[in-house]
Formats: sequence, structure tokens, C-alpha cells
Amino acid sequence: MQIKEKKGGSPGHRQRASPLSVHRKLSRVPPKDVFNDMMFVVGGWTQEDPSCLVEQFSPEYNEWRSASRMVNSRGGVAVGTLDGRIYTVGGEDKVRCYSSVERYNPDTDSWSTDVAPLSSPRSGVCLVEMDGYLYAIGGHDGITAMNTVERYDPKMNSWSKQAPMLTRRTRAVVAVLEGHLYVIGGNDGDMALSSVERYNPVDGTWSICAHMLSPRENAGCTVYLGHIYVAGGRDELNLQLCAVERFHPDAMRWTPVKRMRSKRDNMSLVVFNGAMLAVGGSDEVTNLKTIEAYCHETNTWRHFGSMKSKHPGGRVAVLC
Repeated sequence: MQIKEKKGGSPGHRQRASPLSVHRKLSRVPPKDVFNDMMFVVGGWTQEDPSCLVEQFSPEYNEWRSASRMVNSRGGVAVGTLDGRIYTVGGEDKVRCYSSVERYNPDTDSWSTDVAPLSSPRSGVCLVEMDGYLYAIGGHDGITAMNTVERYDPKMNSWSKQAPMLTRRTRAVVAVLEGHLYVIGGNDGDMALSSVERYNPVDGTWSICAHMLSPRENAGCTVYLGHIYVAGGRDELNLQLCAVERFHPDAMRWTPVKRMRSKRDNMSLVVFNGAMLAVGGSDEVTNLKTIEAYCHETNTWRHFGSMKSKHPGGRVAVLC
């Protein structure tokens, strides 16, 4: 799952100061008038733990609360946001991959399945909003990694094929920065990738960008303070990672960032009320409920609470 760079606040009422907003003031992040982001952790399914829970974090009360579950329990599902709604795309269970799409309405705490499906079933898709559309990229159909790119038009409730990626990728991550869509890492069916490619929606073309410092799949990714950050995942030796790096769009290069406190494979990296958070994942021994917060001024991570439940393979979505 991955989140687009935010450009200012959303209208809404001012809430009581939360620990996140206090942290943001202390770190002197550029000001934002209101702190009314909503953070959800969606899904997470394994054969041993087929719960597919959904939780919402309430900054006003500084606690996680249960939300309505998805209609279909599945792992490897892509999670994205569009027009104040959460979309879950594809995924798999122990029997098959899915092409179906579900949409969550936070106002009614309900899921609907009246969204057009992908053109084919696949798991490990990456999903992002750009220019009012959702892009579903890559994935695995149970046999091979794919380079398929589809774009969802919410007004037409339909998906359309776009120019395919240059490389087949499943379990990659994606970010939108300065009008371009970056697809980062993943697995080509044989090994974890360090390669990065960039999509230009104006002419519909893909181009190769600077490689990451380390191959990784199942990482977390977000845009924060004008840079793309990628954290965790697992490498070409199938080892869980705590390493973090960021992409500088002006210099077109990657540089290392302070490592997280925990290894986190299958994690989420999000910006929530101005703070960059690493959420969940697996550390080789267990699925994690813990959250870490990054301070860009000191280049350090600190413990930042825990979710109520474990979400193996779940993803976090932030609604602004």
C-alpha cells in the first residue's frame, strides 16, 4: 500500500491535541492547521490466522478501535485511497487469487463489492492514487509475476489497461512524486529487485531510474517532506530488513536513513498527521503490532505504541 504526497490540510474541525500532533510540533514539521487524518489497518490473512480484521486509530482518544471487516478474507491484498474511501484490490487465500475489489466508506463503517474487478486475478499488486484515478500495478497470478498496469476511473466504475512496466514485479511498492509514478523493488518471480522505474502519465511511458541501495520486496513506502522513503521488507536472501533509504528527486539518487528499531517484512510506511510511521510487519519470529515514528531532524526512530491486533500481511491506509 502506498500513500501519495499530501498538499495541505483537509477541511474539518480541530481535535484535541494528540501525541502525534504534539510530536509534529516538537519536530517543527511545516504547519498544518488541523489534525483530522484517519488511519486504518486493513486485512492481514494467513492460513493460521484468517481474521482479516480492520482497525481504526482515533487520535482524539489515542486508541485503536475495531472497524467493519472486509467482505472477503484474503492476504496479499493491495490497499489504497481515493475520494475519501479505502479500496482493497486483488489478494489471495489458500485456494486462489482474487480479481475482486472492495470499497470502504468510513462514514457508514461498511464495505461494498459493487466495484469493477481487475482484468485478471492477482496477488501482490501495488496500488496508488494519481490525478483522480487508482493505478493497480504488477502482482502475481499464481504462476508468474506480471508487468500489467490498470487504471480505475471512479466515475465510470471501470479499469483500463495502461502501458505495461518494463519489468515484471510482484510485492513492489509505489509512490507518486512531482507528477510521476515510481514503482520500486518487488520480485520478478526469481529474486528480490533493487530496480526502480518511473511512469509519466502525460505520454504514458516508463523509464528506468536509479536503483535502490538494497534489493527488497514487501517493503513500506511513502512520500515525506519531498522525498520517497522505502523501509523494511526482505532482501534477495529472504532476510527481513530494518534498513531504510530515501530517494532525492533532484539528485535522482538514493541515500541511507537510520535503521528502524525492528526488522519489518510486510510492513506499512505512512504519513499520519505530519509524522512518518512504520507500522506492523514481521521480524522473522512473530508478526508485530508495534509502531515506530521517525524524526527527520535527528534521523532517529522511536517506539510509538501498538495496534490492538496483529495483521499479518495487512496494510495501512490514511484518509485525509
